[in-house]
Amino acid sequence: MGKLLHISASPRGTESESLAIAAAFVDAYRETHPDDEVEHWDLWDGTLPAFGPAETEAKMTLIRGGTPTGAAQHAWDAVIAAFHRFDAADRLLFSVPMWNAGIPYILKQFIDVVSQPGLLWGFDAQTGYEPLLRNKKAAVVYTSAVWAPGLPTGFGTDFQSTFFDDWLRWAGITDITAVRHHPTVLGDVEDSRRTAVAAAREAAKTWETAGTP
Repeated sequence: MGKLLHISASPRGTESESLAIAAAFVDAYRETHPDDEVEHWDLWDGTLPAFGPAETEAKMTLIRGGTPTGAAQHAWDAVIAAFHRFDAADRLLFSVPMWNAGIPYILKQFIDVVSQPGLLWGFDAQTGYEPLLRNKKAAVVYTSAVWAPGLPTGFGTDFQSTFFDDWLRWAGITDITAVRHHPTVLGDVEDSRRTAVAAAREAAKTWETAGTP
């Protein structure tokens, strides 16, 4: 039995295009993987810890070979718990709207929380970073309201998928399926949405266990 974790970065609820498309993915996944566990982590629900002074102190203490104490240790315990919640799933679904050409700040906070030494990455002085995540697959729903592929730069630039895909690969997740909805201001929103929902359902139905061909 596998586990699918849907990590959502939109605060718009029923008005969110990315959440609606991700919901279609989850519905199709449940139909075709009835024995798998499915969990939704809404990054806006208050369970994601901060990554501020105490967390940074703990991280740097560990990197220097020490042991965090006091407030730093308490903060680090929350970081570790968040990482393990993320790491417990072998299949990951992210719903990611474009904000100001990039990703929502709450998703960047998630990345900063879980991207920890000895957990998500290692480091070799000769070869650099080493990804530590193994046997995970990711599907990402990318949406935007103005930017779309092929449009002039006046409509924006895609730092959304370029950044997030790069982080996934850096972490060790190389099996990535993208579902896109970019109708732009003059496009056919309904047609783009139908196409994205169909692509999401098809991707979910054909997803095999992480690490299999």
